[in-house]
Amino acid sequence: MDVTFQIPDELAGSVLTADDLSRRALEAFALEELRAGRITEAQLCEMLGLARIQADGFLKSHGIFHDYTLADFERERAALKRSGL
Repeated sequence: MDVTFQIPDELAGSVLTADDLSRRALEAFALEELRAGRITEAQLCEMLGLARIQADGFLKSHGIFHDYTLADFERERAALKRSGL
């Protein structure tokens, strides 16, 4: 899907000289949709063409960190133990 939007002329000069404006706009949109809970991280990966490990770095670079609790750790540890790892 293509999306078009207007940028005021007085701002266009500084914005349009930036590298890959289309990609930056897509990334900003995807981040906002994730923050708002309208898409999942898997959907963000698909939208931006990122592997899961790349998405983790992308999110961290934009100040989005996972809330990883002790309960999460214990759940993962138990799953690994059950699988023999």
